[in-house]
Amino acid sequence: MTQLIAAALFLLASHFGISSTPLRPWLVARIGERTYLGLYSLIAFGAIAWVIRAYARSPYVELWPVTAGTALVPLIVMPFALVLAVAGLSTPNPTAVGAPAEALGGDAVRGIFRLTRHPFQWSVGLWAAAHLIANGDVAGVIMFGALGALALVGTVLIDRKYAARRDADWQEFAAISSNLPFAAILAGRQRLAFAEIGWWRVGLGLAVYLVLLAVHPWLFGAAPLAGL
Repeated sequence: MTQLIAAALFLLASHFGISSTPLRPWLVARIGERTYLGLYSLIAFGAIAWVIRAYARSPYVELWPVTAGTALVPLIVMPFALVLAVAGLSTPNPTAVGAPAEALGGDAVRGIFRLTRHPFQWSVGLWAAAHLIANGDVAGVIMFGALGALALVGTVLIDRKYAARRDADWQEFAAISSNLPFAAILAGRQRLAFAEIGWWRVGLGLAVYLVLLAVHPWLFGAAPLAGL
């Protein structure tokens, strides 16, 4: 368990301590944007791999019992999370690293971005929260908690970064969108447009869900439907 704690802390520190602090521009100024991104990507993937490996070696220490109710949570949450993931990854993201300056503004709020400014991060956050609840153990809280925090705290830090760097066009973008899914729609500042999202993205996300449901016992050693 000690190694998992160390891996989770390294994951969070290596992300928030570099990309979200003055250390990032200091490094970019000295080694260049492309070199920085390459090295940072290696560190990030290495940290995630360490967390997963340490989790697999950690003992099961129960915090709450696994019940039909807790087992049902990921079955309900994951279809939505996977649609967010597919749509977020397949739609040009105006806040992605390397996105052109003209990509940000009111016209950028289309498709899945009408739902949330950060669809992929929210998909990871929902995945992590659902699996944390379903597992009910110390190691699960550490791993899924760290990955969920990485994704969801990241959405706030991305917003702060753009608010500081590109005030006018960011304000236009933020005024008609929301970080929290559905918040802008419920507030009347945005509308849901399935045609813009693309029905094929919704269908692909649900197809991925069904495939993962089928192969989950072989990939991860747990049958999602067994606890029902």
